[in-house]
Amino acid sequence: MAHGLLRLGAADTSGEAFQVGLWSIWLSGCLLIGLSLYATQRLPSIKDRINVPKLDSGALGSTGNPRITIFSAPSPFNVSVGDRQSLAVRSWLALSPQITVVLFSQDPSVVSFAGPFGSRVLVEQNIDFTFLGTPFLHSMIARSQSFTSDIFVLVHPETILLPDLISTLKYAYELDRDWLLVASSRNISHFPFYLDDAVKRWRRGNGKWMGTQELQEILSQSWQWNHCEGRMLMAWNSGDLPLHTGVLPPFLYGKGIHNNWIINEAMSTELRFVFDASWTISSFHLNDQGHWSNGTAGDFGVSDIEKRNWEYVGNSNIGAMYGSLFYRDVNYSSLVKILKCGGRYIFSNTTDNNVYQYGSWSTPSLWKKKVLHPWRKKRIMACLNHVKSLDRTLDCSLKNQMKLLAPLDSSFSLESLLHLVADKNKTVVLAVSGYSYKDMLMSWVCGLRRLLIKNFMICALDRETYWFSMLQGLPVFKDPLAPTNISYNDCHFGTECFQRVTKMKSRMVLKILKLGYNVLLSDVDVYWFKNPLPLLYSFGPAIFVAQSDEFKKTGPINLPRRLNSGFYFARSDDSTVAAMEKVVKHAATSRLSEQPSFYDTLCGEGGSNRVGDSRCVEPETNLTVYFLDRNLFPNGAYLDLWQKKNVKATCVKKGCIVLHNNWISGRSKKLERQLLSGLWDYDSSTKMCLQSWHKFKSTSYF
Repeated sequence: MAHGLLRLGAADTSGEAFQVGLWSIWLSGCLLIGLSLYATQRLPSIKDRINVPKLDSGALGSTGNPRITIFSAPSPFNVSVGDRQSLAVRSWLALSPQITVVLFSQDPSVVSFAGPFGSRVLVEQNIDFTFLGTPFLHSMIARSQSFTSDIFVLVHPETILLPDLISTLKYAYELDRDWLLVASSRNISHFPFYLDDAVKRWRRGNGKWMGTQELQEILSQSWQWNHCEGRMLMAWNSGDLPLHTGVLPPFLYGKGIHNNWIINEAMSTELRFVFDASWTISSFHLNDQGHWSNGTAGDFGVSDIEKRNWEYVGNSNIGAMYGSLFYRDVNYSSLVKILKCGGRYIFSNTTDNNVYQYGSWSTPSLWKKKVLHPWRKKRIMACLNHVKSLDRTLDCSLKNQMKLLAPLDSSFSLESLLHLVADKNKTVVLAVSGYSYKDMLMSWVCGLRRLLIKNFMICALDRETYWFSMLQGLPVFKDPLAPTNISYNDCHFGTECFQRVTKMKSRMVLKILKLGYNVLLSDVDVYWFKNPLPLLYSFGPAIFVAQSDEFKKTGPINLPRRLNSGFYFARSDDSTVAAMEKVVKHAATSRLSEQPSFYDTLCGEGGSNRVGDSRCVEPETNLTVYFLDRNLFPNGAYLDLWQKKNVKATCVKKGCIVLHNNWISGRSKKLERQLLSGLWDYDSSTKMCLQSWHKFKSTSYF
């Protein structure tokens, strides 16, 4: 009996031990599973490794989507143009919270429009514009480099974008090399839809909301497109390689031919993979302003058409100035296309019926293997056939566009240009220049832009200067009576060429004065530290204000022949006009330049009309001539300022308003002196003002 009890107790003990063992194994397994899950959470996901090959997930935001910056250059937000642009920008913002919009404009209405959107819509004014307010593409592209983004998009301000832009850009972002994407905008004649106030849902005119797919289906029934209209979308990733290797010419944004140049450059250099996404990106614009959804008509007037023709013609002459590349057409039907067939993206070359999968950039070939699987071939070939059937509508000829533009009259009359340029006091700053001084002219212009002075205009001495200035977006006119045989290198002080050129300056000033405008004439070798106009206005009517050319540190500054006709201010009043007529008449019969004619006429030969040490009074017209303080307006010989180790710092310390680069003979010597001094504001290689370029490189957003 006792033996049986012992066996039973042993059995009970063995069962308990077994149960404890099972519980230990179970608890250990749970612990291992928990540790495994924790470790998995701490490791980078495979998905992150695939979708973000270039940046870590933290750099892309919480969603892991690429950051996209959309650039555009809108017109002023007025009437129907403002409605179309507003809807377009709102359609961009509705695509993704990762989108930021940058608008290039100097117009106050654009700033007002952007305000309610906060940091998602920025207005950038620090680029180069024409005097009509049109931005330069090369300056826009340079400015875009200062923004931190994964993908950059350049699009017309009236182009409506739909969500397939995001899916296409996401796919392109995963490619393993730098790329440039282009896509044509589609024309539609009617667009009776709008976005709600939350910028999230599309609604019909009756307020009923609709899905994006439904909207795309409706729009697909009435659209057309071609690549000739200049409303092409361009996008590129923030890779290591540039969009182009050459210097981007001074194209005016939205004037048409810059698309061809960029595509040609990118394709010829083979730095980036270039492909056409017109078939996977839905972008629309209204082609008939009279059928806009709110029923308002376009608000372009005659003056707008005149301005637009002037800018188009300026762009059409870029080929003549920079080479025949700009007349080379792009065969858009031969571009590699990205298509979406059967729910997946493929690349296709419709000219040879090949469909490819984009492979690794480990070999010189862009394509690694064909993906025409038999079971998918029928569906893919249907896509290709549809694209090929419409390809012919995408071709256009840039040469034909240039032929249409060439006959347009691009010239502004002097009167119309004065009306556009003059400030509220009816004052213009006038420079007269020939082609040999084109770089110095641009440095002078950049200096005025640095000081936010806009009321300047250029009188071109030759056709080359006229077209050069037009391509730079400057307010320019050509004097039909200007001398034709101007020497490129030998037109400096004392030469016969110099005498002929200076005499036409006083003649042009007189003409402008008679039209009722005040004139501040400045040679392009005058460097401006400050805006002199506020001080010059203070002298009042019947006072002619000029720089003194006296080089001695002490003594009178109104001595004979010391009036400098390269910097003076003349008011449009009876005394000044009458006196200028005498100057022009005297210069016409003189064998010297116009500068002695100014002094001999206004101050009398030998200084007989001098009053004190700094004035003269012309007795017949009762015009007072005032010689400016040389400490504020020094000439090129005063105090040897140009020989100082730091010319700029010395002049700033003295309070210089301008500094004249005269008292030196020869164009090349004058140019060298100004370049070495640092008083230079233009980069001829980038065709940009230096202050803009330096700010681009030192400024970063986001």
